[in-house]
Amino acid sequence: MAITARRDTSCINHRTGEEGTSVLGLLVKPREIDLTGEQFNGNLKEEGIDEILVERTRTDTLGKGVNERYAKRVKAIFQVGAAQSDTWGTPLGYAAEAVPLENPYFVKRGATLRVRCWLAGKPAVNMTVSAGGRTPGGARHQEIRVRTDGEGVATIPLAAAGKWYVKFVHARLASDGVDYLSQWATLAFESRQAAGVSPPPGPVNTFLEESS
Repeated sequence: MAITARRDTSCINHRTGEEGTSVLGLLVKPREIDLTGEQFNGNLKEEGIDEILVERTRTDTLGKGVNERYAKRVKAIFQVGAAQSDTWGTPLGYAAEAVPLENPYFVKRGATLRVRCWLAGKPAVNMTVSAGGRTPGGARHQEIRVRTDGEGVATIPLAAAGKWYVKFVHARLASDGVDYLSQWATLAFESRQAAGVSPPPGPVNTFLEESS
């Protein structure tokens, strides 16, 4: 297995063995960043973290800069051949994690993919979840944004084939030397079934897309 970095994208080259579905996980070391009030507010809007934005508006602190510690937890699911295995739903025990409730490689075009979001071992209720990616031709999917239900489940329509990511970000006030702590969870996969193409055996090049 070889890992290379291209700016904001980690690329993993892995030669698979038997047919079936596999899950790959990547933990990014927590980092700290200083942001102006405008930058932080923009990030909150982009990721749909409305609660903190409302609180900053209420307390008249929209212009206040912040120091943020963020940790990213990324998963990728890849399919080899036509054989199905149940590893696609395996939770990795991350503090923030998205776990599909069906194999995304066998979700047909126009159907939906259900993903349960977990935060500190509990369902992430009413969490903003985004989904996007690229078509087989390289064009971007129009990003989808939904909210999880009372069981932490987000329902994502897969209208096109290609590479997809599903992600959510949770942020909260911190008290250990930084102003905010944010947890990022991303699930990446390729929806080939939607195009009527069976995933071939052999080398797999998986992209792990992180929006920052």
